[in-house]
Amino acid sequence: MTVFKTVLGAGAALAMSAVAALAEPGLIIDLGGKFDKSFNEAAYNGAQRWVKETGGSYIETELQSEAQREQNMRKMAERGANPIVVLGFANASTLERVAPDYPDTNFAIIDMVVDQPNVLSIVFAEHEGSYLVGMLAGMKTQTKTVGFIGGMDIPLIRKFACGYVQGVKAVDPSIRVIQNMTGTTPAAWNDPVKGAELARAQIAQGADVIYAAAGGTGVGVLQAAADAGIYSIGVDSNQNYMHPGSVLTSMVKRVDNAVYNVFKAGTEGTFKPGFLLMNLANDGVGYALDEYNAALITDEMKAAVEDAKAKIIAGEIKVHDYMSDDSCPVE
Repeated sequence: MTVFKTVLGAGAALAMSAVAALAEPGLIIDLGGKFDKSFNEAAYNGAQRWVKETGGSYIETELQSEAQREQNMRKMAERGANPIVVLGFANASTLERVAPDYPDTNFAIIDMVVDQPNVLSIVFAEHEGSYLVGMLAGMKTQTKTVGFIGGMDIPLIRKFACGYVQGVKAVDPSIRVIQNMTGTTPAAWNDPVKGAELARAQIAQGADVIYAAAGGTGVGVLQAAADAGIYSIGVDSNQNYMHPGSVLTSMVKRVDNAVYNVFKAGTEGTFKPGFLLMNLANDGVGYALDEYNAALITDEMKAAVEDAKAKIIAGEIKVHDYMSDDSCPVE
């Protein structure tokens, strides 16, 4: 009987390890859709890169409403996805509840910190990347007026705005920065019509460069800027291609790398819960320079930004993080 139990136990253990080895990672796309050309799409692209390089497959679901957050998270865990990547600050409280119920499932959350033993929290130094594109805006403006259009009015988006203003003011403290937020609900991430309206209002006030940190809403901002013959700055994904010659640059936030690395670590058995900061030093954020905007960025502009980048990494330039104290030293 003892021998039988031992053999049975060994067989069960092998079966369980085989299941674990075959576990597919999961990705929960946030509100706004996976083809928002910004945050969600960057995550999707990272997952697709992993598929292309490994031949693996993953489980994906898209949120259609706030009410689906917990339901989708639990369903994905129950389907056996491991690790599971959830996108955005709005998932934090849900993950705090869900993660303890699935202790053998690893989770990663992007843009928020969840202190659970099976969760990797990935955050970005958006203020650092925004500082660099702010410098480019400050060097490019002819009217000494630039704009910022955020999505949902939350501390995270204020963090983008504050970094941007600091970069602009580093070039010329007299430059005016007009700031607008799209709304106070998640609908603010996917309202390109409102984005275009806000952009036109800023253009009417003299803005000739507008930075959009607003998810899918930013598509309307970039379109309105192109229509008016002024410059825009994209966000998260490299959006330079959308309006060549009009998009000055994009503040790239490597959400794609974050998702790719989580999937890779999960399937290779190297996933480690904890905390990860993606910043200028590890190429977690930056500014996009390619064939679509190369003619817009002079050698002098690039040199100035690269110098600032090196000084931020070295700690010689301190970019204030709005989320550290809910304030910005410059406006």
